[in-house]
Amino acid sequence: MTSALNRWVSEIDASERRFSELPAYRQYGRLTRATGLVMEAVGLKLPIGSLCIVERDGGKGIEKVESEVVGFNGQILYLMPLENVDGILPGARVYAPDGGASMAQGKQLPLGPVLLGRVLDAAGRPLDGLPAPDSSHRGSLSTPPINPLIRDPIKDVLDVGVRAINGLLTVGRGQRMGLFAGSGVGKSVLLGMMARYTKADVIVVGLIGERGREVKDFIENILGAEGRSRSVVIAAPADVSPLLRMQGAAYTTRIAEDFRDRGMDVLLIMDSLTRYAMAQREIALAIGEPPATKGYPPSVFAKLPALVERAGNGVKGGGSVTAFYTVLTEGDDQQDPIADSARAILDGHVVLSRQLAESGHYPAIDIEASISRAMTELIAEPHYKQVRQFKQLLSAWQRNRDLVSVGAYAAGSDPLLDQAIGLHTQMESYLQQGIHECSPCEDATSKLAALFSASAS
Repeated sequence: MTSALNRWVSEIDASERRFSELPAYRQYGRLTRATGLVMEAVGLKLPIGSLCIVERDGGKGIEKVESEVVGFNGQILYLMPLENVDGILPGARVYAPDGGASMAQGKQLPLGPVLLGRVLDAAGRPLDGLPAPDSSHRGSLSTPPINPLIRDPIKDVLDVGVRAINGLLTVGRGQRMGLFAGSGVGKSVLLGMMARYTKADVIVVGLIGERGREVKDFIENILGAEGRSRSVVIAAPADVSPLLRMQGAAYTTRIAEDFRDRGMDVLLIMDSLTRYAMAQREIALAIGEPPATKGYPPSVFAKLPALVERAGNGVKGGGSVTAFYTVLTEGDDQQDPIADSARAILDGHVVLSRQLAESGHYPAIDIEASISRAMTELIAEPHYKQVRQFKQLLSAWQRNRDLVSVGAYAAGSDPLLDQAIGLHTQMESYLQQGIHECSPCEDATSKLAALFSASAS
């Protein structure tokens, strides 16, 4: 009994000696509480967003756990860790290694062409087994907003290689589009097609909050070697902390901004904007912010436009960032608060239909529910008339397909429906496209014109 007690006392003494041998920092405090995702510390006076180090005794020496100040209450700071907190003891020492600089302003992450072909995590560390990127060009995560009056307007068509989008939902360089889809309707496959076929100088992909298995599958099977060679992939899967998921989205956007500032045309793909919002919800609820709409606190709806507005065109004569953000519609509910907020801040949306996917129709784009707000400024008047006519015929078919299927419709009753019935097969063929098939803008436009010219003759 006595020997065991002596051993226990000597272990405590050794631990205290290790802590006492640490250098003195300008500011340090102690942890007083840890509940769920949040730790509380006293003795520090730091601004929100500051990087902190929490020390733990790992048995072989002092280990450091990075954390961020996410709030305060009087003299108590709320910290959220960026990694696993196992082994942290009550009263653990906390300090600010850089005097309290915020993570967004203080942390410098690699940027530039050296990142092409690489797969990195939210902190800029390699996930592809290659050495860390040796980049002399580094930058902070935050950038000042661009004056909207000096941004170059959206005036050039961006060829994404998908016929339904090129022909009926034309996208312009610098446009920000949402890809609204439930689970399992071909969202990732459509993103991979755009990544391979879009005419852009650089592709920046952010896989935020997705399953770890999907990260490897997207890179190897969907993006492929052709797409990866001109891409940068940032992965912050679902099993990392909510802070790292949010940092991953910010880092993805920052890389795209850097390439834009170099005069390049960038395609930014973020999968998904919903997981980014969920990460902010976890943080906000953990520090006591009250929920507002379906469990989402108000700060979530402030963070979304701040992230999205960073994409788009730069100053006149510079580069562009055309962005596609996936938005998960849980239970295919298009009135989900995040989906509703995203529709308001984006320049258009492409809706994927589960009904179409289940019938083998790929890509499963619901043309009636989708819109590109910049399309009227990008295409010629004859093309726009064909798009309107296509949608009118498709809508007429969808409203009356049951009558036609059971033979209850008498031909000649509705000229528009008669035309829709006659063109239905060709329209369905136009909307469908193979995964490894590329359909440039010229091809999409000419086939759309041929569809109506054939019916007229």
